[in-house]
Amino acid sequence: MRQSQLFTKTRKDAPKDEVSKNAELLIRAGYIHKEMAGVYSFLPLGLRVLNNIVEIIREEMNALGGQEISMTALQNKEVWEKSGRWSDDVLDVWFKTELKNKTEIGLGTTHEEPLTAIMQGFIKSYRDLPKYAYQFQTKFRNETRAKSGIMRAREFLMKDLYSFSRTQEQHDEFYQKAKESYIRIFKTVGLGEKTFFTYASGGSFSKYSHEFQTECFAGEDLVYVDEKSKVAINKEVLNEEVLKDVGFSRNDLVEKKTVEVGNIFNLGTRFSEAFGLNFLDENGEKRPVIMGSYGIGPGRLMGTIVEVFADDKGLVWPKNVAPFKLHLISLAGEDEKVRGEADALYEKLAIAGIESLYDDRDARAGEKFADADLIGIPWRAVISAKTIEKGIIELKNRATGEVSEITTDDLIKKLK
Repeated sequence: MRQSQLFTKTRKDAPKDEVSKNAELLIRAGYIHKEMAGVYSFLPLGLRVLNNIVEIIREEMNALGGQEISMTALQNKEVWEKSGRWSDDVLDVWFKTELKNKTEIGLGTTHEEPLTAIMQGFIKSYRDLPKYAYQFQTKFRNETRAKSGIMRAREFLMKDLYSFSRTQEQHDEFYQKAKESYIRIFKTVGLGEKTFFTYASGGSFSKYSHEFQTECFAGEDLVYVDEKSKVAINKEVLNEEVLKDVGFSRNDLVEKKTVEVGNIFNLGTRFSEAFGLNFLDENGEKRPVIMGSYGIGPGRLMGTIVEVFADDKGLVWPKNVAPFKLHLISLAGEDEKVRGEADALYEKLAIAGIESLYDDRDARAGEKFADADLIGIPWRAVISAKTIEKGIIELKNRATGEVSEITTDDLIKKLK
């Protein structure tokens, strides 16, 4: 991507009503556009980051045996009435509206109900189980507060996986695999060291659910962490019974402010019984399907990455989620030789399969460097008359600030 062709531009200030660091920086760097409180559009750079996160998650879901689907945002009132969750008194974040024929419908907040209804047509026998279906789909939640940027939005992308198993043992085996998969996801996006497997309330589904909580100053949760095991307990459930169940001593736990970046739930037969989702076992007896739910919000994860890694100059992207591997900066001015060398390097990188953002704009060096810091791509390569004279490229690590000199061949090897 040539930066001169990128329709977005950096800006000095974010909207005055924006208070979250993640949204302020993403707006200023041209990654997102604020439509209204809690509602954001993803622009070219932002969509590249979001898609990178989605692909990391998708790879793990496929490895678990998940089959990707895409369900509707518009929700049938009758389906949700079967579980009792259509009422605002039970689920208080609904967006509801009416069709022209006065039929009341909702915008999906989650998808346990509609997928369970779908599976009624495909699960009949023990031979049909287990099954794992997942999607990346836009959810809508009528949040009272929307002050955390893309970490708590009213419209957002969610990866939700649902498991359907014959027995509790079969479910538990998959649940453990899903937990391990989530741990790998957070490690891959760069948050592994700061993310804790956390015991939380199971609500009406089970004794516990499990959250993945990332240490973050902007977080809304408090968890108590056993730093040896990297396992935590959410403050909402911290008591002597839970400590006994988990095997922790209260004196060994450290309080940390965190943001929830993922969760996994044991649903048991809560929804299968409500919808009559049963199967015939090996003895011909009818049994309810055992279910689980597993969620990650890619946008929420993106916002958390910003909150954790950004510095006073701007964004700092981990290499696996960055929009580009390299920010190539040409300090050509009127020097056609410098422009030619930068163009040639840009082409060599493309041939080598290395995607770069090429700042070929007619702008001052200081402006280009400031924009590069704000945009936050992991590596910055500078081509100037001085570097050409020395026969090198000046390479800077955005995260550490370390500057080195490198040849074109070594640069390509390093990035590949």
